[in-house]
Parts: sequence; C-alpha cells; structure tokens
Amino acid sequence: MAKGGGNSKGKSMKTGHGMSCVIAAILACLGLTRGSAAEGPNATGVTNPFFAMCTGTRDAAHETFAAQADMLKELGYQGTDQMGTAGIPELLAELDERGLRFFAVYTEVKIDPDGPQWDTGLEDAIEALKGRDAVLWLPVTSKRFAPSSPKGDEDAVAVIRRVAEMGAKSGLRVALYPHTGHWLERVEDAVRVAQKVNRPDVGVTFNLCHWLKVDGEDLRAKLELAKPHLFMVTVNGAEVGGTDWSTLIQTLDQGTFDVCGLLGMLKEMDYKGPIGLQGYGIGGDVSANLLRSMDAWRICQKRIAVGGSTNE
Repeated sequence: MAKGGGNSKGKSMKTGHGMSCVIAAILACLGLTRGSAAEGPNATGVTNPFFAMCTGTRDAAHETFAAQADMLKELGYQGTDQMGTAGIPELLAELDERGLRFFAVYTEVKIDPDGPQWDTGLEDAIEALKGRDAVLWLPVTSKRFAPSSPKGDEDAVAVIRRVAEMGAKSGLRVALYPHTGHWLERVEDAVRVAQKVNRPDVGVTFNLCHWLKVDGEDLRAKLELAKPHLFMVTVNGAEVGGTDWSTLIQTLDQGTFDVCGLLGMLKEMDYKGPIGLQGYGIGGDVSANLLRSMDAWRICQKRIAVGGSTNE
C-alpha cells in the first residue's frame, strides 16, 4: 500500500540544471549553502521537526536502513517513518546510532469485521516503540462503506479506540491519516471521527497531496477545522490543479502550489508538531531529491522569518 495513492513510480524530474541554478542563487542570497545542515530547523521561522517519509528514501544506492539513515543525517533531516510494522527494531537501531528520530508507523486499519482489522505485527511494533515520541499513523479502509460515509463512523470509532488503547500502553498517540480512495478520505472525515473517538491521544493528519487530490478548496478553513486535533502534517511540491500523483507529489522546489504559504499558516496557528516530506513515486536519485527539498525548505524558513509567510 502506498501512502501517495496510485502507482506513479519511475516518473522523471521535470526541472533540471536551470532550476538548480535558481535554487543555488536564492540560497546564496539568503546566506545558505546547498546541503548545509548547520542552519538547522530552529534557526529561522519554521521550527517544526522536519522528517523524510520512507516513501522517498529508498533507491538502489539506499536499500538498507543504515544507508538511508546516513543520507538523512547528512542532508539535515531529523528522522523518518516506516510503512508497515516489519523491521522497526532494526530501523530504530540505525536511527538511534545517528541521533535521528522515528516519527510514525503507517499501518492500515479496516472497519470490516469479517477479517483482521489491523496488522498482525502491530502489538510488537507498539512494544518496540515504547517511550518514544511517535505516532501510529492510521489510514482507515472499508469494503462496506463508501469514502467519507458517516455510516461507517460507529465501526471506525470502535476499532480506533482499541488501537489507541494498545498504543497508550507504550505512550504512543494515534494520528488518523486521510487518504484518497479510502473510507477516511478527507481531513474533515478525520476530524469528525476523532471527535467521536473523544480521546486526547487520538488526532488527525493534514496531507497536502491528498487534500489537493480530493478537495483543494478553502485551505485555511480546513486547517482551522483540523487545528484542535492536528498531530501531523505532510507536504511536498505540487501543481495547483494537478490531477495525478506525478503532478501532485514532487520535490519541494517544484510545482505552483505555495508550500511556504501553507507553512506560514501553520506557524500562525501555532502548530508545533512534526512535518513530513512526502516522496511517493517521484523516482530517480533519492539523495538528489531530498537535497532539492531541503534547499527549498530552508528557503521557506527564511521567507517566513522575514514575514512573507501566508497565502490566501
């Protein structure tokens, strides 16, 4: 299962040497250098922990957790997540060795009672994550209920409460994950269900690419709706009006959507939680992709620090 949605692997980068030169020139004007981690996320206007989602950290040169952790450390990311429950102890060991953080385990829950409703390895993963400031990232699927249908709320609330109770034993929180085509598809669905679950350790995620895919309207209103329950945010470069993942998931230096404006809104709302970089399906050299996105992240830091933060 892919956090980005449909299969768009192997798509090529749209910008080349020209965009790289522009980024380099902007960084020079701002007093930054490409790939430099010295500036750090707390040095400017964006203070949120910034991590690279595992959807964009693996290629032929970075097959192992050790290689991925080395790359993230070098590029200045604060850690990563994991899709599914397999391999978490091994990943944790590599992250710990480099002073990096594990942010979330993405693990699907189902509201169809005729089979397993969560990953059979979830309890072991929860035990391995005991005492860490991590979340259980829950997309919610169903064969019985249409996307966004409130008819599934009762079943969803019951399953999510059970998972939250398991997570609470290790001090973990639950962040519902809106995903295109799933029963829990929209951020307002996540808010509605979180309110019905009514636990302080159950909140929601705002996923930029999925919001653009299924909605794309009234950004500030959707963020304000999510604000009381907002545990996680994911971002990426994207084209306004894009319709497929090749246009809706790009490196941060690409696309016409104003990601700096989104980050500025989150700062105004006093959102201090983690922000993950979505990388599903971008393809190519993941180290180069992550470097480009880190450069663009630092440009946003500077822009927000000097007050050019918001986009209506």
